[in-house]
Parts: sequence; C-alpha cells; structure tokens
Amino acid sequence: MRSFKVWGSMLLIPLLKQKGVEEKTEQFHFLVFTDVFGNKTHGVVMQYYRQILVCIFYKECSNITSLYSPFGVCIISKYPYFTALKDCLSCLLFQLRSCRLPDLEERLKEFAIKLSLLPIPPPGHLHLMFQFNPLTIVLPSREDKNFPAIDLELHLPFLCFRPQQLLLVLSCLLQEQRVVLFSADWARLTLMAECLFIFLQPLTWQHPYVPVLARGMLDFLMAPTAFLMGCHLSHLTEVATETDDLILVNIDQGNVSTSLSDAIDLPEIPLAAADCFIQRSQSLQIHFDLDQYHSASCMDINDQRAQRRAWQQKLNNEIQRIALELLVNVFRDVSSHLNYEHRVFHSEEFLKSRDPDEQLFYRTVLDTHIFHSFLRDRLNKKMDMFAQMELSTRSEMQKYLQRRPTMQEILTKRKGSVLGLNLILLFLYNYDLSLFAFPSVLFPALKSPPNPITVFKLPDFPVSLSFISVHAYYSELIQLLGKAIFSVQNENSALLARFYYLRGFINTLCSRRLDALSDFQNLNKTDTTIFPTHLVSWLVDSLQQDEVQQAHRRPELKRLIFKVLDNEKPVVQAENHIKKFELPQNPLDRDEFVRYIQECGIVKDAATIHRLFDALTNGQHNQVDPEVFRVFYTFWKETEAEAQDVNLPSEVISELDDSECVYKLSSCVKTSHGVGKIALTQKRLFLLTEGRPGFLDITKFRDIQVTTAPFLLVRIPSLRIRTSSRPELFEANLKMETELWYLIITEMWAGRKMADQDKDPHYMTQALTNVLLMDAVVGCLHPHKSISAASKLVYFNKIIHEVHMMVPKSTSETLKHKINPSLDLAEPQTVSVLLYTPGQLRGKNSQRVMNPKLWVALSGGRVVVFDAASWSMQQDCLQIGEAQVTCMMGLIQDQVWMGSLDSVIYIIDTNSMSCNKQLTEHRHEVTGLSVDTKDQLAYSCSCDGTILQWDSTSLKVKRQFYLSCDRLCSIRFYDGILWCCCGDSIVELKKSVLVAAEKSYLPSGLRVDLTKKICLLQHGQVWTGCSDSVELCLWQTNNLKHPHKRISLPGTSGVTCMIRVKSQVRWSRVGGFCDGQLRSLVLVVDLDSFTVTKELLAHSDSIQTLCSAEDRYVLSGSARRDGKIAIWQVE
Repeated sequence: MRSFKVWGSMLLIPLLKQKGVEEKTEQFHFLVFTDVFGNKTHGVVMQYYRQILVCIFYKECSNITSLYSPFGVCIISKYPYFTALKDCLSCLLFQLRSCRLPDLEERLKEFAIKLSLLPIPPPGHLHLMFQFNPLTIVLPSREDKNFPAIDLELHLPFLCFRPQQLLLVLSCLLQEQRVVLFSADWARLTLMAECLFIFLQPLTWQHPYVPVLARGMLDFLMAPTAFLMGCHLSHLTEVATETDDLILVNIDQGNVSTSLSDAIDLPEIPLAAADCFIQRSQSLQIHFDLDQYHSASCMDINDQRAQRRAWQQKLNNEIQRIALELLVNVFRDVSSHLNYEHRVFHSEEFLKSRDPDEQLFYRTVLDTHIFHSFLRDRLNKKMDMFAQMELSTRSEMQKYLQRRPTMQEILTKRKGSVLGLNLILLFLYNYDLSLFAFPSVLFPALKSPPNPITVFKLPDFPVSLSFISVHAYYSELIQLLGKAIFSVQNENSALLARFYYLRGFINTLCSRRLDALSDFQNLNKTDTTIFPTHLVSWLVDSLQQDEVQQAHRRPELKRLIFKVLDNEKPVVQAENHIKKFELPQNPLDRDEFVRYIQECGIVKDAATIHRLFDALTNGQHNQVDPEVFRVFYTFWKETEAEAQDVNLPSEVISELDDSECVYKLSSCVKTSHGVGKIALTQKRLFLLTEGRPGFLDITKFRDIQVTTAPFLLVRIPSLRIRTSSRPELFEANLKMETELWYLIITEMWAGRKMADQDKDPHYMTQALTNVLLMDAVVGCLHPHKSISAASKLVYFNKIIHEVHMMVPKSTSETLKHKINPSLDLAEPQTVSVLLYTPGQLRGKNSQRVMNPKLWVALSGGRVVVFDAASWSMQQDCLQIGEAQVTCMMGLIQDQVWMGSLDSVIYIIDTNSMSCNKQLTEHRHEVTGLSVDTKDQLAYSCSCDGTILQWDSTSLKVKRQFYLSCDRLCSIRFYDGILWCCCGDSIVELKKSVLVAAEKSYLPSGLRVDLTKKICLLQHGQVWTGCSDSVELCLWQTNNLKHPHKRISLPGTSGVTCMIRVKSQVRWSRVGGFCDGQLRSLVLVVDLDSFTVTKELLAHSDSIQTLCSAEDRYVLSGSARRDGKIAIWQVE
C-alpha cells in the first residue's frame, strides 16, 4: 500500500561569471529502473530553480547578480503512475514557490507522508481520485492483473511517427534487435519506450531496458545482447559512427535507421496485418482540440482536466485494441500448430503455412525470447486479452482438424484483397461478406465499448500528520468504502469486489485483522481473480490467540482460515517446457505410436490412431518401423502443402460451394465423360476435364447408389458409380488407383449415410479423416500390400454392413441434430450435466447480441460451451476446479452456477466466460441447485443433507437447513415449496419456514437407488423413478402417503433422468440392451393418458442428463462410450 518514496536534493551552482542570470523553467523527467530479476521501479523527477541570493558584490564587478540553485525532487514507485505523479510534483512546486528555504525539508516530508497514505486501486475498472491542492488527481487501475496500469498518453508515438515507421520499430522489437531511442527531450525517451511495450502486450520484453542512458554509460550500447535503451539526441552521430548493427530511432525527427546506413535491412511485419494497422491508425483522432471544438469551454481547471482525462482514456482504449489486433493478425495461426496435451509447437509446419515473403520475418521471430514466453502462455491456455480476441474472431473452419483452402479463400487470394487472406478468415463464416467492401472492417472485439470506469474519491488529507490524524483518515476511508459497498451490493458485483479489496487492505493497515479477513472472505465470493492469497495467509498467521477464538465463532471466517491452512501445500507451477516435434529414431509400440501421431497433429482420436497402427503394421508386427513412420509423415505433410496450392479454374470454383475444399485429385484418366482428373471434396465428386478446362458434377455422396471396381476385358481396373441424380453410369479407368478410390468413395458414402441417418455431421468429418489416412498409407507402403493396409482404416463402411441398425422412423423424425463435445479430445467423455441458457438482444455492458448457449459438463471439471443458435462450439474448455461438475443452474442473464464434487459452487460470468466467484459454504459434494425466480432466491444442497438459501445478488446465505437422510440427491423449487429427493423418500419443505412439512417414503422396490430424480408438474403431481426399477410413480402433492399411479416400462432396465416439457408431454430416459449392445431410449409419456407415446432410439450408452431448450428442443447427453448430445424436436 505504501508504494511511493520521495527523494529531494539541492545543488548550488554559483553563477559568478554570469550577469543578470534569469530563472529557468522547471523540467520533468521519467525513469525506469530494472533489477536483475526483471522487477521494475518507476521514477518521476522534477527539477526547478529557486533564487537563493538577491545580490552579491565583487571586487572586480559591482553589478547586482541573482543566483539560482537547481532543486530536484524524485518520486519512486513500484507502479508506473507517470501522469499522476507528475501532477503531484506540479502541486508540490506550486507550494514550494512560496516556501522559505528553511521550511523546505519539512514541506518535502509532509508531501512524502501524504503520498504514502494513498492506497493503490486493485485490478479492474475502479480508479481512485484524491485532492492535492490545487489539482484533483486520479490513480488509474490495472485492467489486467498481469500487466501494469496505463497512466500515460498512448498517442505519443502516433504524434512522432508515421504508422509505417511505427510498424518498423515494433518489428525490430519483435525480432529482438538492439534498439536505441534518441531525443533532445529526456522526458520523451521513457514515455516512448513505455508506449512501445504497451503496444506489444501481452508479449513482454525479456532483455535489458534502460530508457535513459547518461553520457558516461554509452559503453552499454556495445552489449552483444538485444536491448532497448535511450540517449540524448546529441549523442546520435557518435553512436552511429562507433557502433555496429544498432537500430537508431530518432523520436524528434520521426525516422528509423541503422548505425551502418539509413536503410534497414530487416524483414517487415506481414503486409496484411500492417495494412490493417495503418488503416486503423489513420482513423484515430489524436488531437484533443479538434475533438472538442463542439464542446463548451470549461470554467474550472479540474473540470477541464476531467474532460481531457475522459478523452484520453477513450483514445488509449482504441489504440490498445488496434495494437492488440495487429498482434492477433500476426500470430493468429500459431494456435492451430500447437499440441496442447503434449506441449508441442510445429514451427516448421507453421513456417510452411506462411507466404514466402513473410517467412523470413517469422523465422526470426520464432527464435526470440519474447515469442517463447508468448508461446508458453498459449500452451498453458492463458485466457489473456490476446486469447479473448483470437477466440472471438475465430471462424468455424479454423477449428477443423484437416485444413484445406476453401473456394472462397482461393478467390480472395487471387483478387489480392487489401485485407489479405488471414484477415478474410476472421469474418468468412461469421459475418456478412458485404462488409469487405469497406477498408476498415471492425472486429467484434473492436466494436464493443470498454467497460465503464468508476472513480472513487478518497478523503482529503489530514491537516496534521500525527498518528491520531492518520488513524482518523483511514477510519473515514473505511466508512466511505462501507457506504460504497452498500450502494452497489445488489447492482455491480465487479465493483463490489474492488471495494471489498480496498477495505480489506485498509483494515489490514489499521490492524483490524478480523475485519480484514471478513472483507477478503466476501471478496472470495465476489471475485476470486483478485483475491490476495499471500496477504490473507499472512493475516491468518498473525492472528492473536483471542482473535483466533473469535474467528472460529464466526462460520465464514472459520471456513476462510480452514481454506488458507488447507492450501499451504506447494503450489503447482505452470509448465514452461516447449517441445519441437522430432521424428522417432526407434521402433514404436502402440502407445508410443499414439503419442507421436498426436504430437505431430495428424489425428487426436485414439481409436482412429489404433486403426492407423494396424494399417502400418498390417497385422504382422507389434511395432512401427521409424522409417515407415518418416515416409508416412512426409507424405502426409507434402499432401497438405500441395492442397494449399491447388489451382482450379474460376469456372470450376463458381460451380462449388464457398465452404468446399478439394482434398484429393486423381491422375489424369479416361472416363465415360472424357479425359480429366477426379476431384474429391467433403460433399461430392467432380471431374476436372483436360484440354479446355471444364467441370462435371459426378455425384454428391448421399446420391451414390452403387460403386464397383471390376476389371474390363483388357484387364484394366475400372471404377463404376451409379447415382440417383443421373440415369447413366459414370465409369473411370483409374488403373492402379482404382482400389484406393473405391475404398475412399465407399467410406465417404457410408459416412454421409450415417451422418444423415443419425443427424451427426461429425461422422462426415471423421470419414474424411479416414480417407486422408488411407491415401497416406497407400503412398508410403509397398504397392502389393498398401490396399490391404488401407482397408484397415475403413470404419463407417464396415459399420453399415456389419452392425449398424436402421434408425426407426419416429426417431428419425424427432431427432434434429447431434453434437460431439469431445471433439478436441483423444477419447469421448461422459456428458454429466447439460444446461441451456437463453440469449438476449444485448449483453450487459455490451452492444453485441448474446446468442443462447448450451453448457456441457464433462469429467474432471471440464466444461464445454456451444452456441445454441448454430450448435457450433464456442468455448472448447472452461476449467471449473479439478473435480466433477455435478449440477448447473442459470441465474439471471449473466451468471451460471455450477456445483462440484469438491463442495464448491462456482459462478461463471457469461460475458467474460470466466469463473471469478466461488461459494464455499458447503462442506460436502454439492448435489443440487434450484432457483426461486420470483424472489431472486437460490437454493443449493449437498449430499450430507445441508440445504442453503442464498440471496442471489449479495451471495450471502439467508437460511440454512439440515435434512436428516442417507443422501440428499437433488432439490426442486416449485410453487413456494422446495421438494427434496433423498435416499428413500421425498421431503416437502415450506419456503416460509424451511421446515419439513411432509415426508413420503418410496415403495420398497424403489428405495435402493440413490440417483432417482423428481419432476414437478403444473397440476400438483410429482413423478419419481429409479435406475434399477421398471416403474414410474405418480404422486399427488396433496397426498404423499401412497403413489397415485404407477406406470410400467416393459423391456427396460430403469430410469436415469426425467424432464417435463410443455404441459402435454413428459420426457424420460430408459436404458436397455438391443441386439447385444447397450442402447438407450427416450420415452415420451402423455400426461393425460399416462401412456408411452414414443420410443426414441437415442444413444449407444446410457443417458446421463436431459435438458430443455425453451420447450422447443430436448437435449440428451450420454455416457462415454457414446459421449454425444442428441437434440430432439418437441412437438
């Protein structure tokens, strides 16, 4: 908290030889000191002159001479508050001008003490304001806790450099060159260097940094390592002539050169990203007066400063977003060449994917420390501002495993769009293409306004700086923070957390340890991202014996202390190693082969890799020879590279869909429709005719009826395809390629058939992967055994002919879609919980439309989020603790509550998609969540029978109730009653008193299962079922002594979950076996006749959860053997 130190110095210079010496104007300088560990300390220096002698008489001169002495005052801070500290020194200067010289030291001490009283704002959007007569000064907060606060004018580089020159300087820093800044104004050096580093965020400079280099330290410029240093402009010629290979940046002239010549022979930032940056920069309004001509003149200096501060804050946000966009455009494709599980970066493959004129830039950058640090954060899945912008602008096609250029991308590349291919990819599948007619297309992340800033005014400094006055100052500050907490308690949780943070620190300073712990406990509920773990641990260790006893009498403090003591085990550090993929040198067994294939990024799915292992060993060996692996890998990568350069005539491209990609071309062959090449896309086969280029649509895969590969009379292998779209037979003399194309086409046909039948588009993607693997296997093995090996990769065609069941008509009509939440994982995972949250026209504090979302809880605390408007994956992994998520609940528009096996309730902010709040009041596994929407009350239960009633805005427990039972499985709030499902009974709790009104014991045949569910209906009915019973029981809420009705479910093993949809239909899931395989059914029960109206064949494993999407769809999630989510239409 005490983050400022003030140093003062006085230097007397007797100007005896000068006559009529005039007073010089004050000057400010800015310094940055870096220790050997990279920790920075910032300084603001004020130098001013004051008259010390009015007149002096000398023997040789009788003229009156005024002597002035330079005084210097320096404020040292851990935080880069350059503007705020300059304002403080300006206020001090105002006071020192009227101060007598004997009182100078006392005035400086008073100034230093006042600064030491100031708290530093926590990370977020809460700024602190204080009065330092005559100015009102603001301390801005950090937006990101991992980066410093920004308290300078970020448009300074744009005033000094043209955008092209600024890009050149940034390129030199990204390539870790030896850069020297020059200026005749010392103050510009540090401010310019700090701006450049902010432009590079979240990349961080890893090398020596000395923004102000004195004359006697110029030999530092001979250092062999990369550095950023600053010198006075008077040293430019000397440095340029005596040093080699330095990048010389003249701030005053706005030019960049080298110490060898005026031209810089360094690769520049890629053209597409640079052009976009230049266009954005030209749209900036960097002149305050031009922006304020329409506004009235301010009558008060503090009002004028506030107006300027607001303008500067807005401009800084725009510049930060433009700089971040530049980095996203430069490094966007890095993530597609990472293997997160094995921490591998495929640098060579990444370089091959760059345009030839960009490769030298990337090859240089990839070897730098700054990029290595950036890469480590990507592999650790750090959700910083780069990751957020990259994710929000990522297209669906960029998520596909086997990437090929689409027809739209080929056309765009040919046209040479000013935005370039990489920028087009950002919008291709998510935005209206008409936007590309404008040169300044905005990203969604750039459109959204910044979060609003709240300014909290600190109390006026005490007149006396005695202990009592300082204590009174902090007491007043605590009172003001208490009022602020009360005013925002039910409105803004982010702001509330910052107030708790500040009050906790102030209470710590005042030795109010229990009050401080209470504030930090509330902070832990409200926002865990800024929770000061080390400070709280120190507070707990410093508690006196009587304070410990008092804390144990307060349940919330007792839980916090227990958590702190429990977490004192060593913190697991994030992994820092990064591997480069290397081909194996020794034979690979099955497990090693799986690891290598996953590392090189060919396939993730373990089952597919096992089939590939069998293909490459051809069933004869238990190991893959390293030479076979090398040939296979080389063939695969060469095929990928050739696909990037596919050259199709414009007439052909116009016949294909924009999203289609060419995955394979045959050699030139004779067909029944002329000579040409057969091309394969993910949707169809077409013939690319020779001679005069032409297009013949052979067939879409779903239209294929018969495919054969017979021998002609002259023993030439031929491929024949009969389709439903044309009467004549298509025949192609593919010769030695015939058998491979037969396997390819039949696999794609089977994948298409199963995808259409099961409404699962992932089947087609998987079939395409199988086809590409077949092609690579045939290309790397000896011809006489290659087809036999490739046939082992056939998957869907075997299922169609061996085990695949026809989907019943009722299932086909009701099933609309299937999605795979384990798409990015090596193996399928169980879908444990599903939650649908509706969309809204505008997000909170945002102008963007918020689509509905589907939240999917997998194992190990992993949560995947889908956009429920398109059923596309929006967030591939939210890590919610380490334990299994057991229940989820949507609360208001911007919160999702998730209960976990670790007894914690995690609260997700749906806007930032981050978990920054935790409720830790439960001591055992959280098993149920429910909400009373009328009174904004939430309920949670744990397996030990504890039920908590929460105020959903303040996140405080209003009531607590303990239910005596073997295990409390779930709760449901309905019509003023909380229904509890226990091990052998259903308990009804009245909301008004939270006491058990009635307890109904289940029939003896239903008491053994602890996972039964209940569903409450509108007309006073309760339904119950068990996974080991073939009966559903219907109860009347006014008579819970005996079941009102029992519904038998023949041919099933039991019920695992139920849900009510609309007032007519009730959904339940029943599992059983069919043809020796586990099958799960969704049963639709009519509420009036109590009969099963539909039996829907759902999954190949047991269904674990059901949820409703606004009564239009029902979604079912299954166990890991199937691991998919089915979307059913509600009639």
